[in-house]
This record gives sequence, C-alpha cells and structure tokens, in this order.
Amino acid sequence: MSTVGARRRSRLLRPAGFDDLGLRRAISDRLLPFLVAAMAFLALLALAAAAAAAGLAQQWRQGAGATLTVQVPRPLAKPTDAADALGDTRQAAVLATLRATPGIAAARAMTEDELTDLLRPWLGAGAAKLSLPLPAVIEVRLEGEDAVPAGLADRLAAIAPDVLVESHGVWLTRLAALARSLQACAALMLLVVVAVAVAVVAVATRAGLSARREAIGIVHGLGATDRYIAGRFATRATLLAGLGGLAGGVAGLPLLLGLAQLAAPFTAGATAAVTPAANLGAAAPLPLAEVLAVLPPSLWIALPLLPLTAAGIGWITAQVTVRRWLLRLP
Repeated sequence: MSTVGARRRSRLLRPAGFDDLGLRRAISDRLLPFLVAAMAFLALLALAAAAAAAGLAQQWRQGAGATLTVQVPRPLAKPTDAADALGDTRQAAVLATLRATPGIAAARAMTEDELTDLLRPWLGAGAAKLSLPLPAVIEVRLEGEDAVPAGLADRLAAIAPDVLVESHGVWLTRLAALARSLQACAALMLLVVVAVAVAVVAVATRAGLSARREAIGIVHGLGATDRYIAGRFATRATLLAGLGGLAGGVAGLPLLLGLAQLAAPFTAGATAAVTPAANLGAAAPLPLAEVLAVLPPSLWIALPLLPLTAAGIGWITAQVTVRRWLLRLP
C-alpha cells in the first residue's frame, strides 16, 4: 500500500505529460513542423523525379527498344527482279520480307492519315494538301528487346534500294543517360534536404537549450541525467518532426496525382511507344484508378516512410545536440 500511495502522490505532484523543462515554450510547435514539412515536400518531389525518370526510361526501353522504323522511298514502284514473288510494289515486297523474317513479331504500314498526323506539328494544318512524294513508313515489332535480325538492312536493300532502317538505339542510349542524370540529381537533392532538415532540428534544439538554460541547469544539478534531459528534448523534436513529415507527405500527394495524370499517356504500355501520335492528343482526364496505377510502388512506400524518417532525423539530431551541449556544462 505504501508503494501505491507513493505512486499516487507522485502523479499528483507531477501529472502525466508534465513539462518540467518547459519544452513546449522552448521549441516552437509551429516553426519546426512547418520547416520539416517543406523539407519532406521537397524530398517527395525528388523521389518522384527519380521514380519518373526510371519509369519512363523503362517504358521507352521496352517500347522503342523493341521496335524498328522502316522507310521505303517510292513505295508504289516495282521491286527488283529478286523480289517479284513477294509483292507487286516495293512496299508490299518489304512488308512480306519483314513478316517472313525470324525475330520479327509484327510489321504494319502506317496509313496516310497517321503520316499526316506525324507531319502536322512541323507542317501545320495543311500537311495533307502537300503534294510531296512521301515514303512509306512501316512499324516493326521485334520479338525481343534490341534483337535486330542480322543482315536485315541488306536484305531489304536488295528488294528496295534506298530503304532506311532505324533501330532507335542512339535515342535509347541518350534516354538512359538522361534518366541516370536525373536520378543522380534527385539523390543529390535528397542529401541536401536531409542535411537541411538536420540543421533545422539542430538549430531549433539549440534555441530551446538556450531558452531553458537555467531550468536545465537546476534539474541537472538536482540529479537529472544526461539521458533524461536528452530524451525529453528528443521526444519533443521527434513529435514535431514527425508531424511535419506527415504534413509534407499529405501536401505532396495531390501534386503527385496531377503529375501522374500528365504522365499517364506516356506510360500506357509498349504500344504507345510505337505510335505516340495516337496518345499525344488525348486530353481527357483519366479515371482515378488508372492515375493511381501510374504511380510506381516505390512512391507508395515512400509516402508512409516520410514521417517516420523525419521523426528519426528529429530524434537522432536532438539526442546528439543535447548531449554535446550538456558536456559543456560545469
């Protein structure tokens, strides 16, 4: 009974949540969460940029990397004598040869309307009225990524001289380099954001230590350990930093959904990489389920980790800052 009575008297003298160091006044519950929320928002943008760069590079690698574009000048002319059995025109002979080549899954000639749509951004609305001898454009889907059949260009040139085969390899290399550069920039931005968040928590903690110097000195002189004092500051900093990280993640989610809405036509699958003209004009908003599906899993994992990471930064920074400050006390 004596032990129970002592506990009751202790709770009366010091109720739960009693702020004996006055940390609620020493560490602001407005400025620190706001600054951490801004850092969390920037971190989320950096993660989104890295994920978007990796996702788009993968989509284009799967799309353009597994396609060829074959241009056939004078498509209605007669093919060479060696290809008489394959078709009556150069375009038909090239199409038949492509479809019969191992390693090619499909080959399709673009229609005049599709060619006009491709030329419209450069020639304007009057592209269909131009009497230019346009080559036939054939889209080729390969069975494997970057698996261009050996000797394909020579076989096609024997059927239709001046035929042009483009494998998009140069563009894929440039896209991969661009994606790696964007990911490196995003990683650097994350490091800067973490460094700034650590500095913000450290400055706020030092300001709180300076504001409560006398109270801390009295409590320390009465026997409070460094662990106890550092723990009280760390608890306060962890709570505020975690709230700031949560607010930053919630504020960044609508922006991510908006960016996903804009990026959805470019991540519609491998077929979108073959005929992008059919998707660039789509302006109708997509359903929410499709927009959510565009966001990579890494971002869904990062969203709940933001407040946890912010809280961890607050706890570690406050612990280190307070303990180093207490070492200088007499």
